[in-house]
Amino acid sequence: MRTPSSPSSSDDTRATGFVRVRGAREHNLKNVDVDLPRDALVVFTGVSGSGKSSLAFGTLYAEAQRRYLESVSPYARRLFHQMAVPEVDSIDGLPPAVALQQQRGAPSTRSSVGSVTTLSNLLRMLYSRAGDYPQGQGIIYAESFSPNTPEGACPTCHGLGRVYEVTEASMVPDPSLTIRERAIAAWPQAWGGQNQRDILVSMGYDVDTPWRDLPQKDRDWILFTDEQPVVPVFAGFTPEQTRYAVKRKMEPSYMGTFTGVRRHVLHTFATTHSPLMKKRVAQYMLSSDCPTCEGKRLRKESLSVKFAGLDIAEMSRLPLKRLAGLLQPYAQGKAGKQQHETEHPEQAIVAQRIAEDLAARLAVLLDLGLGYLSLERATPTLSPGELQRLRLATQLYSNLFGVVYVLDEPSAGLHPADTEALLAALDGLKGAGNSLFVVEHDLDVIRQADWLVDVGPAAGEKGGHILYSGPPEGLRQVAESQTRRHLFGSSELELPGREPRTPMGWLKLAGVTRNNLDNLAAAFPLGAFTTVTGVSGSGKSSLVSQVLVELVAEHLGQEISLEEEEADALDQPAPVTLGGQITGGMEGIKRLVRVDQKPIGRTPRSNMATYTGLFDHVRKLFAATPAAKKRRYDAGRFSFNVAKGRCENCQGEGFVMVELLFLPSVYAPCPVCHGARYNAKTLEVTYRDKNIAEVLGLTVDDAWEFFAEEPPVHRALTVLREVGLGYLRLGQPATELSGGEAQRIKLATELQRIGRGNTLYILDEPTTGLHPSDVEKLLLQLDGLVEAGNTVIVVEHDMRVVAGSDWVIDIGPGAGEEGGRVVAAGPPEAVAKVKASRTAPYLVRHLQQPNSVRV
Repeated sequence: MRTPSSPSSSDDTRATGFVRVRGAREHNLKNVDVDLPRDALVVFTGVSGSGKSSLAFGTLYAEAQRRYLESVSPYARRLFHQMAVPEVDSIDGLPPAVALQQQRGAPSTRSSVGSVTTLSNLLRMLYSRAGDYPQGQGIIYAESFSPNTPEGACPTCHGLGRVYEVTEASMVPDPSLTIRERAIAAWPQAWGGQNQRDILVSMGYDVDTPWRDLPQKDRDWILFTDEQPVVPVFAGFTPEQTRYAVKRKMEPSYMGTFTGVRRHVLHTFATTHSPLMKKRVAQYMLSSDCPTCEGKRLRKESLSVKFAGLDIAEMSRLPLKRLAGLLQPYAQGKAGKQQHETEHPEQAIVAQRIAEDLAARLAVLLDLGLGYLSLERATPTLSPGELQRLRLATQLYSNLFGVVYVLDEPSAGLHPADTEALLAALDGLKGAGNSLFVVEHDLDVIRQADWLVDVGPAAGEKGGHILYSGPPEGLRQVAESQTRRHLFGSSELELPGREPRTPMGWLKLAGVTRNNLDNLAAAFPLGAFTTVTGVSGSGKSSLVSQVLVELVAEHLGQEISLEEEEADALDQPAPVTLGGQITGGMEGIKRLVRVDQKPIGRTPRSNMATYTGLFDHVRKLFAATPAAKKRRYDAGRFSFNVAKGRCENCQGEGFVMVELLFLPSVYAPCPVCHGARYNAKTLEVTYRDKNIAEVLGLTVDDAWEFFAEEPPVHRALTVLREVGLGYLRLGQPATELSGGEAQRIKLATELQRIGRGNTLYILDEPTTGLHPSDVEKLLLQLDGLVEAGNTVIVVEHDMRVVAGSDWVIDIGPGAGEEGGRVVAAGPPEAVAKVKASRTAPYLVRHLQQPNSVRV
């Protein structure tokens, strides 16, 4: 390891300005020692999976948190999400740390931009103390302006802004069916629904006449009654036999309780903990804006108070940029002064002070390029990058001193123009006397570092070493660094430069209206690689990931496979405006594939091997061994999710949770299977001297060699290696994978299919979390898809990718209300010349570099 100017262990005076790490072994770190300067911007670089995050978050931040929590009471400690104690010998000179990680928003729509930044608290105070009240209304306190409190919530919708009703048409979609034929779709499936049907038979209702022919009063009672009669049930009896049994008071199979269909739907929605159950009953509920508050979520008294002519809900819906402009005159004491001075002079002072504070906090958010968001925007609808910048803005305003900020790819999802604002913000934190430890792949951020720590040389087991630690220029001398060749322009890329492809046709959209897009027209070349660019919030994702995906899926009659959303389906407001149609080009598209960054599973039971289908082949190989045949073990025996194969002590989890009072829960390997997940008998069966658990422990690279003679497995592993995932273990739980890794697993799964051509692939920021050398691998794969006669459209900020595409569509020019238009469309060279484009100046720089890629 090179460490120019790092302190020697004997020189204590110089050592005070450094954080000294000795013997770090977290995850794949190889017992590393490193010294990091304080009061500096330290950037951790290296290929994806090299160990950067293990050092920055798993070691440095985890240790800082552990030390802080030791100083607080055991009771308070329970309120924190505590990280595991890091594997490290010692860390000296470590200040308190604040982590700003890439995390999805809280799974509740009650969490918003206003609540994350605490701006909503200030706004409520402004309305309470300095709002214009109607004649004769007394003052109401700040909590009455929050829809999340009993004092503020609209009594009709309980602060949700929407009301839900269940109608006959929603619960019985096909009235030509009989009750026996499951006309009542909203009842539970399987036994639960059968039970209700049997109860109706006992009560004398006709279950064999089409629903629409039943008397209205019978239909209404079955659907809407709140009564819950308990009646005898005779399972398996015909209606005639049941009538006879009831008459004779025969012994029933059991006593059943009837539940009206509406009652079942609403009760299940309100009480179930299963997202799938909730989603199932939600489809029978119709939601609309609350008639009392008109969707504003607050009670009438609160909405009657105005400031600058707006109620608090209207003000919370303004883009932050407009909100800042509206408050500026009040902050400067120029607005509303006349009226307040004559009637309530104290209100003028209050209004100015709160407006000043709000304006100062808003200025930080605007500097970070977030002026297009509104205070009421729900956090689940934000990208991880937007959420991280919101948290960063809160820290910038808090003026802490002497803290280490640990940031996880703060440039993710940022246009180069926004990255400049981010760098200015980080500079402000450093100038205030703080240290910044940043994990980053963006070369523009890396170039601004005071100190670089390059981890590698490769990923997983082949990483975990410190290749270099020192000022950026010194990395030029480190031959084994993969970062070096990209940072200093000595990259020799495998993809030759060539002219953009000629489109095979055009996929044309017209009248696109969604979020900030208003009656937009756009055309995408078929059989080509297109990048859609623009500043954060300009409307790229609205156009591509929402409207384009929905319209093409609808045209193909294809279900969009929406992974389980974290927020409640009904909590999510429907898009305000929907519009748009395809006016041409669909004859060239037979299939749609959307490759997003959502997790491939939410539990450790999901992993790469199961998701890609690779595991099915592996289990068949084990089932075909002589030992398995002799014991009559089928492929199911080799799944850790099936009772016959798994370890019963840990239920196939591989670990057991040990609850420690006041300390983080510890996950210890299962004492029975020692983490193998399978029972002893299953592990006795081997394939080429490895049992099933040992095979799941192999990395993709090792498994590729191990399964060289098995074409189906080998082909799947080849593709995983080609998208840069050779370092992952086959059985690596889905919960340990980053969004970028999940996206590449999905892409690899798709690439395994025999290419038929005429498929439209849509990817949203596929380079997120990727080192430049991994971007090359990804681009080679996407290039292969286009060469096979497919169309690839990506939303992207990486200018190297943009410079190498066939066609660029630049959306903008600004964000939110200032965006939503096609500023430029054409080959990269043409877009780079468009003066109105915010992307053009950055694109020019990359087109001039010899190492831009043409895919």
